[in-house]
Amino acid sequence: MNYKMLHTCIRVMDLEKSLKFYKEALGLVETRRSDFPEDEFTLVFLADETGNYEVELTYNYNPEKPYTIGDGFSHMAFNVEDLEGSRERHKEMGYEVTELMGLPGEKPRYYFVTDPDGYDVEIIRAKK
Repeated sequence: MNYKMLHTCIRVMDLEKSLKFYKEALGLVETRRSDFPEDEFTLVFLADETGNYEVELTYNYNPEKPYTIGDGFSHMAFNVEDLEGSRERHKEMGYEVTELMGLPGEKPRYYFVTDPDGYDVEIIRAKK
């Protein structure tokens, strides 16, 4: 199976300050944004000029306190054509995996596998 890195997600306290940094300091451009007001979060994706890899900023509405550095890191993501086969393979290898999931209102299209250190890695069905 061929895996391709897609994005890294970090949680941010102030979306506008974070966008300013990633756009101005690093030259990234916003590629897409999804607001989920009923679930109280916004996702903003930024990429460099090649668009081969993105940073996902997750803004949870009204966070109570700043994230502890290290706790704000969420996951890395890869895509694969055979999502179900990949999930089964990871289970057979003895890794902890979640059920297939989707964002609110979407069909399941991803799952997470946990690495030996406890970091989550998101595996997403490749778009055809």
